[in-house]
Amino acid sequence: MSEQNNKKKRASLLARLFMPRNGIEEKDVDIFKEEQMQSPGRTVVKNFLSNKLSMTGLLVFVCIFLFVIIGPIFFVQDLSYEESTQINLAPGLDMMSVPKGLQGKVEDIAIGSSFSAGVSKTGGLYIWGKTQVLPTINLKDFPKTVKGKKFVKVAAGIDHVVALTDKNELIAWGNRRLKQTDVNPDIKTDGGKIVQLTAGYQITGVVMDNGNAYLFGNTSLNDAKIRRKYQGEITKLAFTSDALIALTKAGDVVYMGSNDSSVSKIPEDLKNGGVKDIAASGFTAAALKEDGSVVVWGNLKNGENKVPETKSKIVSLQGGRYHYTAVLEDGSVIAWGKNNFGQASAPSIKGVTRVFSGSYQNYALTKDGKVTTFGLKGYLLGTDELGRDLLNRIVNGGRMTMTMGAVSVVISVIIGVIIGGISGFFGGTVDLLLQRLTEMVSSIPFLPFAMILSSIVGGKLPEGARIFMIMVILGVLSWTSLARLVRAQVLAEREQEFVTAARAMGIKELTIVFKHIIPNVISVIIVTATLDFATCMLTESSLSFLGFGVALPRPTWGNMLNGCINSVVIKSFWWRWVFPSILLGVCCICINLVGDGLRDAIDPKSNER
Repeated sequence: MSEQNNKKKRASLLARLFMPRNGIEEKDVDIFKEEQMQSPGRTVVKNFLSNKLSMTGLLVFVCIFLFVIIGPIFFVQDLSYEESTQINLAPGLDMMSVPKGLQGKVEDIAIGSSFSAGVSKTGGLYIWGKTQVLPTINLKDFPKTVKGKKFVKVAAGIDHVVALTDKNELIAWGNRRLKQTDVNPDIKTDGGKIVQLTAGYQITGVVMDNGNAYLFGNTSLNDAKIRRKYQGEITKLAFTSDALIALTKAGDVVYMGSNDSSVSKIPEDLKNGGVKDIAASGFTAAALKEDGSVVVWGNLKNGENKVPETKSKIVSLQGGRYHYTAVLEDGSVIAWGKNNFGQASAPSIKGVTRVFSGSYQNYALTKDGKVTTFGLKGYLLGTDELGRDLLNRIVNGGRMTMTMGAVSVVISVIIGVIIGGISGFFGGTVDLLLQRLTEMVSSIPFLPFAMILSSIVGGKLPEGARIFMIMVILGVLSWTSLARLVRAQVLAEREQEFVTAARAMGIKELTIVFKHIIPNVISVIIVTATLDFATCMLTESSLSFLGFGVALPRPTWGNMLNGCINSVVIKSFWWRWVFPSILLGVCCICINLVGDGLRDAIDPKSNER
């Protein structure tokens, strides 16, 4: 017995000295065994995990998948949404990044469509945000006449800026196509001092201290004109997107146009005096009465008339695109109206003296000179040709693209496994007929056939049925390669002993095929389905890009690229095609890397000892 114990000790010592340390614990090593045995499943998992490239592809794909599946919960899609003031904005969250030189010494701030302009107490002029209003016009390029002058007021429109110097001189720059930068010469000859400077859609309004008012810019698009009977009585102007109202010295609200509209129907109680302030949003107007109450009229579909109840009295009023902001007597701020960008979510701050509102931005100025902002900061990935958030459309479009790719693969796998399994197992006439069918389907030119079928049938179907039809087309036409692979595997497996045993036991032939043989070739099916997933995504994107897939406005990664096929977009609005194409490309590459990794992991020949 002692001699046997000594032999075991010597064997254990030799194992410790000469066995390679490959991650197997010493207590589990036995030099008398040829190898450490493990199941095929563990071997596949181990081989796949050791493939760093495939694991990287899997992790990236999972991140993109979760991004587009969970993302729509937070990025709610409105297919009818479009905003003309937010068209083709570059990526970035800098629309309310107040310059350092303006902090603590704000004199005036004006908000344009996607930018803001400000004047400091020392007369400095600043502009920030998305200032590239046209490919050839950047509002940061100040005119030469700005140099050496001090400014006291500023106004911002859709694509132009007007600034007032301390010498009562107006300087305008930006898009001049509709004369919105051509200052009205009557302002110079009036002799009065400018007390209000405001801008609307390609138009600017000026109010003098003598009660006169003047306009310049695109007055044909806007129902706006200064009537003679009101000259000398005007104290303030307020622009909607296409109309103009005014406040007179007597406290009356008057409409400064000639066409009937929802804004032109001014409530009767605002025509008898008692109005302290006026403001306007895109399609409504509001008046602040002496008692602190606010009256709103016009197109009220965005809730602009739902003024919140307050304990303190409202002392001033400002309007944005679809919201209003007010300063209370106790120095706090309230806001109401549409809140899709947080522009109606006023922060809890005290000591506010003024609020500057416009578009989707708000700047609250406190007694100590601090500026608090709330509203739209920008778009992380920019906007498209209709002013829609590109990030929102990429998230929702990715979910549609992946869903269609996945459903198409499921359909093709079901058809391919059934036809390939039956063809390989039964052989003979059945195999001959099914293989001729496979060859006929594979010989159909895929994209042309899908385009023709989609254009003929798709236009007669509702949107949901059209999307389902596209998935079915992709699945029905892409099963042939998988069917051939399954047939080849079944031909090899049907001669094995377990099949002979199953036949001898009287098991039905279809049960043998789908319950006993197919599970043995499932690895080939998984790898092929994984690779086909990327192919179906690319095919769907190609169809949508060509206009034969999912129709706009519902987004997919393919049809998002459809509007980017001209040189202007490619050069000037690069974000519209770069981000969707990168995500689609990276996603398909990652799926192929995973498929290649699975194929290498499952193939026994790649498992070198």
